[in-house]
Amino acid sequence: MSNWWTDITFANTWAWWLMLVPAAALVWYILLELFSRTEMQLSTAPFLRGLPKPAAWYFRHVFFAVRLLGMVFIVMVIARPQSRNEKRKVNSEGIDIMLTIDVSPSMLAKDFKPNRLEVAKEMASRFIEERFNDRIGTVIFSGEAFTLCPLTIDHEALQTQISAIDCGELDQGTAIGMGLAKSVERIYESKAKSKIIILLTDGSNNAGALAPLNAGEVAKAFGVRVYTIGVGTKGEALMPVAYGPGGYTYDYVQVDIDEPTLQQIADITGGKYFRAVDKESLENIYAEIDRMEKTIFDSSQHGKRKEEFLPFIIVALALLLVDFICRNTWLKGIA
Repeated sequence: MSNWWTDITFANTWAWWLMLVPAAALVWYILLELFSRTEMQLSTAPFLRGLPKPAAWYFRHVFFAVRLLGMVFIVMVIARPQSRNEKRKVNSEGIDIMLTIDVSPSMLAKDFKPNRLEVAKEMASRFIEERFNDRIGTVIFSGEAFTLCPLTIDHEALQTQISAIDCGELDQGTAIGMGLAKSVERIYESKAKSKIIILLTDGSNNAGALAPLNAGEVAKAFGVRVYTIGVGTKGEALMPVAYGPGGYTYDYVQVDIDEPTLQQIADITGGKYFRAVDKESLENIYAEIDRMEKTIFDSSQHGKRKEEFLPFIIVALALLLVDFICRNTWLKGIA
């Protein structure tokens, strides 16, 4: 009912001036009550003083209110209440996105807390939450590349898969070219107007049969824009240097990111290169990419108005009928 009422509009707005009629009637009634009371002194019949008034006497105000409300609803009928039946069609032009994440052991470096990989997973998941109209997929790479999830709109399942990513699942090394090529393979047939790859790595290409710049040229040929992110502090970072029975052994190692190559890949494809030195900067990078790559919406609406006077006239007639009956039956002379 509340939704129905909020959708009501009135075609004859001039009719609201007629509300002055019940307003004037109310003022006149109050003035009569205040200044037109008569009292009769009954000095010879003191026993009549203090007798209670009949119950019907107290209803006179109630039935004036009924009459007044009837007038109000008649004015509302004259104002022509209408509802609008609208239909809205929304077309969204989504963006297809492949997240390409380095999972080489160096991603366990502790210059990000708890490590680079966990922060990268967290930021990727947050980014996915903001892109609810887009198809998103994930490729992971180390010494080889693997499609973790093809393009999908099932973001919840995608986030679950990303949260389970760990190092050591693929061959050792950093095959940036292979990771990028695998992502292009997964996205190049997309019919989306905008196709992008976000490639995140913390090292230099040292594995794989395809050079990163060659993969960048392939991306360009298929109209895929690549945003590259270099992850790692400047200087030295506590990184895994050996793996034994007790897990990884850590030591401070100079951070080595091939920024020139990542910059060139971004330039070739029309993307942009970013450097993330901590969790906050990585969060800001994803936010900037989100702002630059906006989904396009196009909406149209149409509708028609429907006359809604019937409920109002029924209420008005019911109120006036109650008033008429009371005036001519047991409340005659009081109502």
